[in-house]
Amino acid sequence: MTVAVSAGAATALPETLFSVPGMRCAGCISKLETGLAAVPGVVAARANFTAKRVTVTHLPVLAVPELTAALAALGFEAQPLGNAVPASSGDESRQLLRAMAVAGFAAMNVMLLSVSVWSGATGATRDLFHWLSALIALPAIAYAGQPFFRSAWMAVSHGRTNMDVPISIGVTLATALSLYETMTGGAHAYFDSAVMLLFFLLTGRWLDAVMRDRARDGVTALLRHAAAGALVAVPGGASIWMAAADLRRGMTMLVAAGERLAADGEIIVGRSHVDRSLLTGESAAVLALPGDLALAGTINIDSPLQVRVTAAGADTGIADIARLMDSAGQSRSRYVRIADRAARLYAPAVHALALLSLVGWLLAGAGWHQALLIAAAVLIITCPCALGLAVPAAQIVAAGALMRAGVLVKDGSALERLAEADRVVFDKTGTLTLGHPQPLALERLSPQQQSLALALAEPSRHPLSNALRHALASDGVVPARIIDIAELAGQGMFGRWEGKTVSLARAEAASDAPACALRIGDAAPATIEFADPLRPDCAATVAELSRLGLPASILSGDRPSAVAAVAQHLGLNARAGLSPQDKLAAIGALAAEGRRVLMVGDGLNDGPALAAGHVAMAPASASDASQNAADAVFLGDSLAPVATAVRVARATARIVRQNFAMAIAYNVVAVPLAIAGQVTPLVAALAMSGSSVIVVANALRLRGASK
Repeated sequence: MTVAVSAGAATALPETLFSVPGMRCAGCISKLETGLAAVPGVVAARANFTAKRVTVTHLPVLAVPELTAALAALGFEAQPLGNAVPASSGDESRQLLRAMAVAGFAAMNVMLLSVSVWSGATGATRDLFHWLSALIALPAIAYAGQPFFRSAWMAVSHGRTNMDVPISIGVTLATALSLYETMTGGAHAYFDSAVMLLFFLLTGRWLDAVMRDRARDGVTALLRHAAAGALVAVPGGASIWMAAADLRRGMTMLVAAGERLAADGEIIVGRSHVDRSLLTGESAAVLALPGDLALAGTINIDSPLQVRVTAAGADTGIADIARLMDSAGQSRSRYVRIADRAARLYAPAVHALALLSLVGWLLAGAGWHQALLIAAAVLIITCPCALGLAVPAAQIVAAGALMRAGVLVKDGSALERLAEADRVVFDKTGTLTLGHPQPLALERLSPQQQSLALALAEPSRHPLSNALRHALASDGVVPARIIDIAELAGQGMFGRWEGKTVSLARAEAASDAPACALRIGDAAPATIEFADPLRPDCAATVAELSRLGLPASILSGDRPSAVAAVAQHLGLNARAGLSPQDKLAAIGALAAEGRRVLMVGDGLNDGPALAAGHVAMAPASASDASQNAADAVFLGDSLAPVATAVRVARATARIVRQNFAMAIAYNVVAVPLAIAGQVTPLVAALAMSGSSVIVVANALRLRGASK
């Protein structure tokens, strides 16, 4: 299996991945991408809000320290990461949990003291309780408020703002007013509100961090399934254990039964069944023979194997899959652009609203104390967290659900376009069919013929020999002992067995299907025909797509007779013998009719049609060109992931619209109440945190959307 994520190395610009923990809101996305794009040498920048990472595409002359300095100039601390997708450490959620615990402990104790004041304590007793509350609250606020204060100071010191600036102002205002009341012997102090405010803010942020960690569980779990290392053969017959990061191409791994592979490689010695369910979704073990490719993350089941490493570390198939999954959260989709534009308006709008509320209440005759509390509530309640989370949370959860179903989505915008598709066009060979020949009616061969055929097929790498070798070995056939085996290019395999000449060579079949002939001495040859079978659930998938409102058709470059048989079996319209230009023209004609075409293909000749489709999918067995052109790649032999992807994409679109509606409704209701003085800072914190949690929880409903 090959999973391609970028164009060839000869033309690709370098990409550098940065961890940016200070990315707090959707507005930060715009600041990062716009600011980095203005740096000379930067071609593009994409911010992943869910993972808090930024991918920068730049010219080779631009070094990592210069990019780090550019991020610092924008007010963001950043750490460069390797090409592999880093697993979430959970550090942020643990830090938030500690801060939340401190705020919660302080809130409970201050609340107990406040109860006495509310119960009628006056004079010196009331003042004492206020000072005790201050002694508990002030250090707790200084510690628990650090996540907000640091972020706000970083933004302000670099001439920008973010959602933590109004939160910090609101908390500081409530604390300062309380301290002023305490120092002047006032009747009211709001230390309980200040610490409870921080507690609820931190609760919302902690839940957000935990949910984002869970949304990335698919990528994290995938990376953790790669083996930590492997036993490697060294000269002299010895072996040493090496970490996966130290493995290099050309090394020979010694893989014991029950062990998971740490790198991609070619089997050179041994035969065993391997479990590839992690990568393909297929639960049945498959037989692996010398010459076969074994991928990192697969499990060797039966017997020891020697595997020559062909790709290690960030170059393995499992790392490519992880990068595909991670890129799904870096969408520049239509919905994300809407959220970004709204978030850019947030800072000036919320500060203007808070200022107007302060001035308006002062003009209406309210005191400074009441006016400042209302302004603080406005600053807190208008946080755009829910709006910023509406799209990325849904898309990353959907991408994780699809990965578990065997579909790798490259970009969140692909989910939008997939949801809009109203027509599906299939290539035939390798798309509707498995794309590799399978021998027919092997039971007609005698046990001796099967044994000889396997012995002749094993040394060959011809596609028909490979298919015959796998089929016979899977049936438990033991190869015969043949001497003087030789392969003549274009003719077949030849050797000697018990004094007789034996061969496995080209043959003419009664139909158009490919075939080979097994000859033993002067006896009549036994003809073995091959066919390229349909994917096992092909008809059911086509029927489901039709029920979803996506009528299907076939565009194929194959011969008319082969295409007609498949089209008749599936009940589809088909065109055969098409060139890449013909397929491109056909897709263009459908687009001109207003159709939004989902193109599914695998061959090199499908690349233009895949790129021309409204959205495109390719199987994991497809050529690199087809995978590059496609928006999603599906694993395994099943065609069902195509229909699954459509269902999940439509569910994602519904969830995103629901999230937008909830975020807008929250602001429509909450902001006027806060301006009208009907919301305290404490209630504002509850409302703001609750809106974010509801949006993310709604997105997490997509975890089961692929079932």
